[in-house]
Amino acid sequence: MSVIAVLALQGAFAEHEKMLDQLGAEHFEIRQLADIDRSFDGLIIPGGESTVQGKLLRDLGLFEPLNKLISGGLPIFGTCAGMILLADKLENDSEHYFSAMPMTVKRNAYGRQLGSFYTESEFAGSVIPMTFIRAPYIADIGGCEKLAEVDGKAAAARYKNCLAAAFHPELNEDLTVHKYFLDMVAGKV
Repeated sequence: MSVIAVLALQGAFAEHEKMLDQLGAEHFEIRQLADIDRSFDGLIIPGGESTVQGKLLRDLGLFEPLNKLISGGLPIFGTCAGMILLADKLENDSEHYFSAMPMTVKRNAYGRQLGSFYTESEFAGSVIPMTFIRAPYIADIGGCEKLAEVDGKAAAARYKNCLAAAFHPELNEDLTVHKYFLDMVAGKV
């Protein structure tokens, strides 16, 4: 069985862990550099504040080792802020982080907290609930495979070992997206 690491510096990491528990997936938190020494098969970067997460990743010495693992093929799943950290380019910000997915993301594309919303749309062939909180969207899908679209904008994508979603699947009861990621880790999709 696969072991999933969850970046637990800031954001909705506990909610992702609950989803993994429901799927019977073994997991642990990455909070400091020593945690990376543990063996793991995939990594989840939760939603939260991308600039805070980026700063903490660098300040704690986690950025370079994680970047090396991601570029080496480690399966990774980023939601909301996690998607921003994975994008090659940000439309409204000069900062960039892992640059693991050849796509352009627009930060806070749906506005501030009051612009948050819930909808249902298709993800990889299944209609699922989607919660957007100060969400980005994919302004240019680039070389990525689009897995979900909401209001004409790409809301989830995959590129090689990377999966990204603008919405928060961990805030709903549906396990589809997390199961898809576990299937990616296992080489089934």
